[in-house]
Amino acid sequence: MTYSWADRCRLLASVKLLGVASVAIVLSCLSGIGPAEAQRNTGGFARESNPYGRTQKTYEAGKFDYYVMSLSWSPSYCAGQPSGSGDVQCSPRSGRPYSFVLHGVWPQFEKGWPQDCASADRGFVPRPVANKMLDIMPSDKLVFHEYRKHGTCSGLGVDGYFEMARSLYNKVKIPQRYVDVTDPRMFVSTPDLLADFVAANPGLKPDGIVVDCGGAGPRLKEVRICFDKGGNFRSCGRNENQSRMCKADRVYVPPVRATNIKSVPSAVGQKI
Repeated sequence: MTYSWADRCRLLASVKLLGVASVAIVLSCLSGIGPAEAQRNTGGFARESNPYGRTQKTYEAGKFDYYVMSLSWSPSYCAGQPSGSGDVQCSPRSGRPYSFVLHGVWPQFEKGWPQDCASADRGFVPRPVANKMLDIMPSDKLVFHEYRKHGTCSGLGVDGYFEMARSLYNKVKIPQRYVDVTDPRMFVSTPDLLADFVAANPGLKPDGIVVDCGGAGPRLKEVRICFDKGGNFRSCGRNENQSRMCKADRVYVPPVRATNIKSVPSAVGQKI
């Protein structure tokens, strides 16, 4: 006798279950879909459970379309940290006023991105490798997190990934306007900020860079620049949507020597 999928579900509901296959069938029954439909819903990716009760795609290292490099405006980041947090990047005792720092270099698909890829090193960053990055990524936690989540998907290994990240960071020239900001009332129009970077970096096109802003002001949070796998400037994909990342006509750029500024001055009458 041949049983339909619905018949099998009703039958299993009336007997004790034994074996992994039976459990899999019951789970499909509870979801209301059959095995063929369940396979289609994975989008062709294997899925695995994680400790938070969600599912995650399993990505293959080295399989992506391009890189996006994120340069974080350190004063805005630090303004959002609680007082006494002990963050070296934001501590006056660190002796260095950070401006743009390297948040990370992220493998991207034209839409979406891979993360937490399987790697032989299991996402481990040796201390000597981390130490070499602290001049441009001033946080141990940031270095470790970025490699585990994004660097493993580059397929370059830990040394290769950070060498590549530094190479891309060094390739971008920061416009002089943002090198040593001391004006506590500096506002810049979003188009001007983008134009400043394009003018300072031959080969960078307007569709290869976006601004991220948010919080009070809104503040400048990040500038993101897209590269192909060979390290050349290229247009960004659908992930870097300017209208979604920063809708403001102008952004507040807090000074590098006053990272604890919480409030934002009025933009009325300020130069843009």
